[in-house]
Amino acid sequence: MKLEGIRLYLRPLMPSDAEGAYPNWLNDPEVCRYNSHGETLYTTQMAYDYIQYVSADPSYAVFAVCMNKDNRHIGNISLQQISSRNRNAELAILLGEHEAYGKGIGYEASRLLLDYAFGSLELHRVHCGTHHENTGMRRLAEKLGMTEEGYRREALFKNGKFADIVEYGILHYEYRTKF
Repeated sequence: MKLEGIRLYLRPLMPSDAEGAYPNWLNDPEVCRYNSHGETLYTTQMAYDYIQYVSADPSYAVFAVCMNKDNRHIGNISLQQISSRNRNAELAILLGEHEAYGKGIGYEASRLLLDYAFGSLELHRVHCGTHHENTGMRRLAEKLGMTEEGYRREALFKNGKFADIVEYGILHYEYRTKF
Protein backbone atom coordinates (compact mmCIF):
# COMPACT_ATOMS: atom_id res chain seq x y z
CA MET A 1 0.00 0.00 0.00
CA LYS A 2 1.24 3.47 -0.87
CA LEU A 3 -0.34 6.71 0.34
CA GLU A 4 0.56 9.45 -2.11
CA GLY A 5 0.85 13.16 -1.38
CA ILE A 6 2.11 16.18 -3.30
CA ARG A 7 5.75 16.13 -2.18
CA LEU A 8 5.95 12.78 -0.45
CA TYR A 9 4.44 9.36 -0.09
CA LEU A 10 4.00 6.87 2.71
CA ARG A 11 4.81 3.19 2.25
CA PRO A 12 5.05 0.37 4.77
CA LEU A 13 8.32 0.24 6.66
CA MET A 14 10.38 -2.63 5.20
CA PRO A 15 13.29 -4.72 6.52
CA SER A 16 15.61 -3.05 3.99
CA ASP A 17 14.98 0.28 5.78
CA ALA A 18 17.08 -1.06 8.67
CA GLU A 19 20.10 -0.90 6.34
CA GLY A 20 19.59 2.79 5.58
CA ALA A 21 19.74 5.95 7.66
CA TYR A 22 16.79 5.01 9.88
CA PRO A 23 18.71 3.38 12.79
CA ASN A 24 21.05 6.39 12.98
CA TRP A 25 18.13 8.78 13.49
CA LEU A 26 17.44 7.15 16.84
CA ASN A 27 21.01 7.88 17.90
CA ASP A 28 20.84 11.55 16.88
CA PRO A 29 20.37 13.82 19.93
CA GLU A 30 18.48 16.44 17.89
CA VAL A 31 16.05 13.90 16.40
CA CYS A 32 15.49 12.33 19.83
CA ARG A 33 15.41 15.57 21.79
CA TYR A 34 11.75 15.22 22.81
CA ASN A 35 11.02 11.50 22.51
CA SER A 36 11.84 8.39 24.51
CA HIS A 37 14.68 7.31 22.18
CA GLY A 38 18.35 8.22 22.36
CA GLU A 39 19.12 6.90 25.82
CA THR A 40 20.86 3.76 24.50
CA LEU A 41 22.54 2.92 21.21
CA TYR A 42 19.98 1.89 18.57
CA THR A 43 21.40 -0.75 16.24
CA THR A 44 20.56 -2.11 12.79
CA GLN A 45 19.48 -5.37 14.45
CA MET A 46 17.11 -3.47 16.74
CA ALA A 47 15.61 -1.78 13.68
CA TYR A 48 15.15 -5.16 11.96
CA ASP A 49 13.50 -6.57 15.08
CA TYR A 50 11.17 -3.58 15.39
CA ILE A 51 10.15 -3.73 11.73
CA GLN A 52 9.47 -7.47 11.99
CA TYR A 53 7.45 -6.97 15.18
CA VAL A 54 5.22 -4.14 13.93
CA SER A 55 4.71 -5.79 10.53
CA ALA A 56 3.16 -8.80 12.28
CA ASP A 57 1.07 -6.86 14.81
CA PRO A 58 -2.29 -5.49 13.56
CA SER A 59 -2.29 -2.85 16.28
CA TYR A 60 0.47 -1.02 14.36
CA ALA A 61 0.50 0.66 10.95
CA VAL A 62 4.05 1.97 10.48
CA PHE A 63 5.01 3.84 7.33
CA ALA A 64 8.22 5.21 5.89
CA VAL A 65 7.96 8.86 4.86
CA CYS A 66 9.62 9.11 1.43
CA MET A 67 10.17 12.08 -0.86
CA ASN A 68 8.61 11.85 -4.34
CA LYS A 69 11.54 13.51 -6.10
CA ASP A 70 14.18 10.95 -5.09
CA ASN A 71 12.37 8.21 -3.11
CA ARG A 72 14.55 9.05 -0.11
CA HIS A 73 13.33 7.72 3.24
CA ILE A 74 13.37 10.74 5.59
CA GLY A 75 11.26 9.61 8.52
CA ASN A 76 8.61 7.31 9.91
CA ILE A 77 4.99 7.88 10.82
CA SER A 78 2.63 5.45 12.46
CA LEU A 79 -0.65 4.61 14.01
CA GLN A 80 0.04 2.69 17.22
CA GLN A 81 -2.20 0.92 19.70
CA ILE A 82 -4.87 0.61 17.01
CA SER A 83 -8.02 -0.60 18.71
CA SER A 84 -10.70 -1.95 16.38
CA ARG A 85 -13.10 -2.24 19.30
CA ASN A 86 -12.67 1.37 20.47
CA ARG A 87 -11.86 2.56 16.93
CA ASN A 88 -8.93 4.72 18.01
CA ALA A 89 -5.16 4.90 17.67
CA GLU A 90 -2.15 6.97 18.59
CA LEU A 91 -0.29 8.97 15.93
CA ALA A 92 3.51 9.06 16.19
CA ILE A 93 5.94 10.76 13.82
CA LEU A 94 9.72 10.85 13.58
CA LEU A 95 11.45 12.98 10.97
CA GLY A 96 15.03 11.81 10.90
CA GLU A 97 16.51 14.14 8.31
CA HIS A 98 17.13 17.63 9.70
CA GLU A 99 16.56 19.34 6.36
CA ALA A 100 12.92 18.19 6.50
CA TYR A 101 12.24 20.27 9.61
CA GLY A 102 10.03 23.33 9.29
CA LYS A 103 8.97 22.66 5.70
CA GLY A 104 5.51 21.19 6.21
CA ILE A 105 6.69 17.62 5.60
CA GLY A 106 5.30 16.44 8.93
CA TYR A 107 1.98 18.11 8.19
CA GLU A 108 1.65 16.51 4.75
CA ALA A 109 2.62 13.08 6.08
CA SER A 110 0.21 13.43 9.02
CA ARG A 111 -2.67 14.45 6.75
CA LEU A 112 -2.08 11.34 4.61
CA LEU A 113 -2.03 9.17 7.73
CA LEU A 114 -5.18 10.76 9.18
CA ASP A 115 -7.00 10.34 5.86
CA TYR A 116 -6.05 6.65 6.04
CA ALA A 117 -7.05 6.37 9.72
CA PHE A 118 -10.47 7.95 9.32
CA GLY A 119 -11.15 6.67 5.79
CA SER A 120 -9.70 3.19 5.27
CA LEU A 121 -9.55 2.10 8.93
CA GLU A 122 -12.78 3.92 9.86
CA LEU A 123 -11.36 5.03 13.20
CA HIS A 124 -13.37 7.35 15.42
CA ARG A 125 -10.48 9.03 17.27
CA VAL A 126 -6.75 9.62 16.82
CA HIS A 127 -4.58 11.03 19.57
CA CYS A 128 -0.96 11.93 20.20
CA GLY A 129 1.20 13.08 23.05
CA THR A 130 4.39 15.11 23.10
CA HIS A 131 6.97 16.57 25.47
CA HIS A 132 5.61 19.90 26.71
CA GLU A 133 8.61 21.78 25.24
CA ASN A 134 8.18 20.27 21.76
CA THR A 135 6.63 23.36 20.15
CA GLY A 136 6.98 21.91 16.65
CA MET A 137 4.84 18.89 17.44
CA ARG A 138 2.38 20.97 19.42
CA ARG A 139 1.93 23.33 16.45
CA LEU A 140 1.53 20.33 14.14
CA ALA A 141 -1.21 18.82 16.34
CA GLU A 142 -3.07 22.14 16.38
CA LYS A 143 -2.69 22.60 12.61
CA LEU A 144 -4.18 19.12 12.16
CA GLY A 145 -7.25 20.29 14.10
CA MET A 146 -6.43 18.34 17.24
CA THR A 147 -7.67 19.59 20.58
CA GLU A 148 -5.39 19.82 23.60
CA GLU A 149 -6.93 17.32 26.00
CA GLY A 150 -4.65 17.57 28.99
CA TYR A 151 -1.27 16.80 30.53
CA ARG A 152 0.32 13.67 31.87
CA ARG A 153 2.40 15.24 34.59
CA GLU A 154 6.08 14.20 34.77
CA ALA A 155 5.36 11.19 32.54
CA LEU A 156 8.66 11.20 30.61
CA PHE A 157 12.11 10.96 32.13
CA LYS A 158 14.45 12.66 29.65
CA ASN A 159 17.93 14.08 30.09
CA GLY A 160 17.95 13.45 33.81
CA LYS A 161 14.63 15.11 34.63
CA PHE A 162 10.91 14.48 34.42
CA ALA A 163 8.83 16.23 31.77
CA ASP A 164 5.12 16.64 31.21
CA ILE A 165 3.44 15.10 28.16
CA VAL A 166 0.77 17.22 26.44
CA GLU A 167 -2.07 15.12 25.00
CA TYR A 168 -4.00 15.99 21.84
CA GLY A 169 -6.87 14.27 20.07
CA ILE A 170 -9.22 14.59 17.14
CA LEU A 171 -12.48 12.83 16.35
CA HIS A 172 -13.50 11.62 12.91
CA TYR A 173 -16.27 14.21 12.43
CA GLU A 174 -13.97 17.03 13.59
CA TYR A 175 -11.35 16.02 11.03
CA ARG A 176 -13.92 15.73 8.23
CA THR A 177 -15.34 19.14 9.12
CA LYS A 178 -11.91 20.77 8.96
CA PHE A 179 -10.64 18.91 5.89
